[in-house]
Amino acid sequence: MRFRHPSGELVHLAYCTNVHPAETLDGVVAQLSAHCAPVRRRLGRERLGIGLWLAADVVAALSDDLPARRTLADALRREGLEVVTLNGFPYRGFGGAKVKYRVYQPDWTTDQRREHTRQLATLLAWLLPDDIADGTISTLPLAWRTPYDATDAARAMSQLNRLAGELDELAERTGRSVRLALEPEPGCVVETTAQAARVLTGPDAPPAHRVGVCLDTCHLATAFEDPDEALDRLTGQRVPVVKAQLSAALHAEHPERPEVRAALAEFVEDRFLHQTRERGADGTVDARDDLDEALAGVHPLPAAGPWRVHHHIPLHATPAEPLATTLPVLERTLARLVGGDRPLTHHLEVETYTWQVLPPALRPTDADQLADGIAAELALARDMLTALGLTELP
Repeated sequence: MRFRHPSGELVHLAYCTNVHPAETLDGVVAQLSAHCAPVRRRLGRERLGIGLWLAADVVAALSDDLPARRTLADALRREGLEVVTLNGFPYRGFGGAKVKYRVYQPDWTTDQRREHTRQLATLLAWLLPDDIADGTISTLPLAWRTPYDATDAARAMSQLNRLAGELDELAERTGRSVRLALEPEPGCVVETTAQAARVLTGPDAPPAHRVGVCLDTCHLATAFEDPDEALDRLTGQRVPVVKAQLSAALHAEHPERPEVRAALAEFVEDRFLHQTRERGADGTVDARDDLDEALAGVHPLPAAGPWRVHHHIPLHATPAEPLATTLPVLERTLARLVGGDRPLTHHLEVETYTWQVLPPALRPTDADQLADGIAAELALARDMLTALGLTELP
């Protein structure tokens, strides 16, 4: 979906296809027909943006096979879909029975991660619509926090700088500019915008015209970051917001109450990691790597302040009391991102990949209900954008 900002600049809204876990080219093409096109039709659009996620094996195969790339491009065109951004965070196996910590491998200390991202960039430059010259890729924020030392940090910066050079070469060769966006996430080396700013303005940082931040509003809220302070920090230090993911975390105001703990326990599941944070009265944030650990681990969170859980909740779906979501954080962030004189970012992506692990009351039971839900999320995001003065384009 395309929008015209009052400044005249173009803003893109997409939804991320990592909710559809196909990991072969045939599977991806089938997704476009079975899932993405129905969402487009529900929204009454002739053209819908998707934030495409492709597993590493698919990307590697496409890199060496021009007919296969044409097959993908033809399928996108046939289904009325366009791609200006890719989700390069999960490498493979994102639809597996147990993802948890595996999603952070391989990390940015490795040639494997850099080469995968280079292949993604080359593919994206090829897939961009004819009238669009700029693409973006979101990626993991260097690595999970442990094990990670000074040697690892140097390796990661070296890989990012090498990739930045490869992206420059790609732009010279194709006329298409692709930028990379590190996505701060709880528990990672780069968890907050303050950490992102330190990494991306340090002496070994890659050039800002190639590498910036992907601001995920679920992650921002889970870390109890204030949107205005976060964006003031990034803009003040000239760290570009390359991309933003519109998502909402789970919020529990009174985690000490038995009924709240029982409601939170409904969101414990085996596939994804649900980092949990508690804000103390003094503003400090206590952390556990997963919701079950926070509730009943060896060292559970003390439950002396509100909790936020890294569990992407559909934007339009409010869980039953006594729980809530951090949708207000998304709204405040979006107002800063695109509500000013000029947009701070041009690529927005709804990213709710947790539909199939939600409690039964929120979980879709078939493909039609999933399409209904994704369309409802995009409709809500569209309404937020138009309320900020943007105009939806055909």
